Amino acid sequence: MIETANTTVQLVAVILYFACMVAIGYYAYRRTTDLTDYMLAGRNLRPSTAALSAGASDMSGWLMMGLPGAIYARGLVEAWIAIGLTIGAWLNWKFVAPRLRAYTEVASNSITIPSFLEARFRTGNHALRIIAGLIILAFFIFYVSSGLVAGGQFFTVAFGLDYLQGMLIVAGVTVVYTLVGGFLGASLTDVVQGTMMFLGLLLVPLFAVVVLGGVGDVGSGVSAADAVQATAAGAEVDRMSFLAGASALGIISAAAWGLGYFGQPHIIVRFMAMRSAADAPAARRIGIGWMALAGAGAIFTGLVGIAYFHGEGVDLTQDGREEQVFLLLSQALFHPFVAALLLAAVLAAVMSTISSQLVVCSSALVEDIYLSFGRTTSRGQQLMLGRGAVLSVAIVATLLALDTDSTILDLVGFAWAGFGAAFGPVILLSLYWRRLTMAGALAAMITGAVTVGIWGNVDALSGFLYEIVPGFVLATLAAWVVSRITWREDDAAAEVAAEFDAMLEASGARTAAR
Repeated sequence: MIETANTTVQLVAVILYFACMVAIGYYAYRRTTDLTDYMLAGRNLRPSTAALSAGASDMSGWLMMGLPGAIYARGLVEAWIAIGLTIGAWLNWKFVAPRLRAYTEVASNSITIPSFLEARFRTGNHALRIIAGLIILAFFIFYVSSGLVAGGQFFTVAFGLDYLQGMLIVAGVTVVYTLVGGFLGASLTDVVQGTMMFLGLLLVPLFAVVVLGGVGDVGSGVSAADAVQATAAGAEVDRMSFLAGASALGIISAAAWGLGYFGQPHIIVRFMAMRSAADAPAARRIGIGWMALAGAGAIFTGLVGIAYFHGEGVDLTQDGREEQVFLLLSQALFHPFVAALLLAAVLAAVMSTISSQLVVCSSALVEDIYLSFGRTTSRGQQLMLGRGAVLSVAIVATLLALDTDSTILDLVGFAWAGFGAAFGPVILLSLYWRRLTMAGALAAMITGAVTVGIWGNVDALSGFLYEIVPGFVLATLAAWVVSRITWREDDAAAEVAAEFDAMLEASGARTAAR
């Protein structure tokens, strides 16, 4: 651990940050009166809030720790993940956001993805909704755990605390403001957190370049570090190349992360919470601009980290600290107070995603599973159930995060693939194909989730190709085949078609996809 000049200053700054997040949660609590407010902020998010909230809840500790660490360890070949994600995010805002915002309101004013799917297909039963809720719970537990792992690592590096202590601190504070503030609290804190992440990922690499003497010196430093590694490994190392050491399937696997966007409940729920479908273009410009610059900053942080620590005679990969490169650079380059603010940006990344995911898990447990069994509850009881669900999921995820051998990128990758394959094809086809049936959607969700679950846990398969690719392809095929078999021209199909047309009109779409 690199010692700071004044750990107390950093600790005070982090405590103030925690207090600010709890205060925002309390503000949101005062504006939350029922389950719709708690889960969807009354569908009243401004474009800037929706965009920054989606970006902050999306990127999490992966952007601040996982991606810079991957670049540090393996070079620009890992940047294909960021490239794929940026393209996928743009497509998601362009083709999913306006239609989903319009359709979820037209379809019984649905406030969750599972409730939207149930309303979309006129199912007459809750099977689809319950299974969708269970899939959300299963994969989000891994996703929340990845954030808690990042939080534990943060406090270990920044303050020398035990990993468990740091993880529990992050879990506790995040649960408090999510518990009271719900979706609005998560979204408003995301705006602050997204801004902190953005500034941190610009400042750290820029200052490192200045310290190293310029961009040319960064390149020389990376080349020198590569030469040392190549000598030790007995093989060529080139971390400045987008292709070195990569196969075609490896690049496809990395870029295929972009497919996951279409099925991430904690991201697309922001589309549902916008004021109207007309806000989507403005939100898209803000969100993609934020994402492109922040992603470039994360990539460059990894590269300058190689050059900087090589100059210090340190190789972070030797003891598995590559995912801490942003934290360590912050401590090494800045005054303790400034470093504290940059360190808080990592906490911001971690906590923004955890809070969003906890809200979605809460909605899955209460709105999509518990209430689907015909339970009759008051608005106040539903709020209490929602908050209890947040606490329950947080406890389970904390227990899973006790396994310190799991890397942030591994946990995120598995959960990302699970959501992308299970929900991505269903969401896209629901919005663009009238004849997708409930049976087709159910077949797609199960096929996608099971494929990812099996493929991602067999080393020979996951090492060959990222599990989202076979999962997404097979789920899409299952949806198409089963829907072609089960579609019938009847009254329910006519109602779906009429509602589909209403969605097209409300979203501003000109033509219907048949």
